[in-house]
Amino acid sequence: MSQMLSLSTEYYQIILSQGIVSAVGMSAVFNSAMNSVMGWFFKKRAAALGITVSGSSLGGVVLPIMMNHLIPRIGFAWTMRTIGFMFLALCGFACATVKSRMPPRKKPFHVVDYTRPLKEPAFVCIICAGFFFFWGMFLPFNYIELQATDQGIDASIVPYLLPIINAVSIPGRIAPGLLGDRFGLFNVMIFISGLSGIITLALWVPGRSTATTVVYGAVFGFASGGFISLLPAVIAQISDLREIGTRTGIAFFAAALGALTGSPIGGAIVSANGGSFLGLQLFCGIVMTTSMFWFIAARAIQVGFKITKI
Repeated sequence: MSQMLSLSTEYYQIILSQGIVSAVGMSAVFNSAMNSVMGWFFKKRAAALGITVSGSSLGGVVLPIMMNHLIPRIGFAWTMRTIGFMFLALCGFACATVKSRMPPRKKPFHVVDYTRPLKEPAFVCIICAGFFFFWGMFLPFNYIELQATDQGIDASIVPYLLPIINAVSIPGRIAPGLLGDRFGLFNVMIFISGLSGIITLALWVPGRSTATTVVYGAVFGFASGGFISLLPAVIAQISDLREIGTRTGIAFFAAALGALTGSPIGGAIVSANGGSFLGLQLFCGIVMTTSMFWFIAARAIQVGFKITKI
């Protein structure tokens, strides 16, 4: 995918290589790794998932800095090829080491396997929670540098805002998993989804200084990272082991719809407000806070509102 991007000269070629082929490949790698981990771990499943997905945050730290330094030296095309060779080596190692605990089964395709989980209210609430969170989650990743530049934040800090978010996301993906195994996955998920939305409304919206923007990026990176690692875990908690892969795919499909439409909606909001980012920031904070209420509903369906580990 990176190799094809390096050869692209037309817009449709970029869409095909980076927008379609890259997305399909990354989804296959991510879901395969997640499902393998969920099969091998039970008691410490959330912690194991957190450690696994923390690798993507490490990539989010290295790749932006790597590209910023390589493009001026060797050009865009060879930067993409260099990244492609790096991915080839890393994915080759993964192919040789990632293994399913249960042997693969030949199973015919039945639509009912994908519709039956939608009859479970708790699972539907999780799907809705994932959609709303992903609807807003990528807005800070895509717009925080533009917003900071427009706001007059120190220009030397702006290129490092995204790496800061990803760097803090590394412990953010591991710690919630450890806490989830101890205090309950749904309890921790409610906290981090609410924290992501509230901190956006409380810090990103009114923030005007470099310090406020950096603090917001750090806190948001920690909270949003936990969501990525815990979502497969909460799905596995209410699912039969043989159906985890199917149910995870359904949930991430719904979440992907949120991710797909969130950034264009955010851009349209900015354009409609004459370049002001306030509407985008409010939209981001509100939809992620809405995700928290869907998780509260999923928890209430299972145990009500009593204080307990779940």
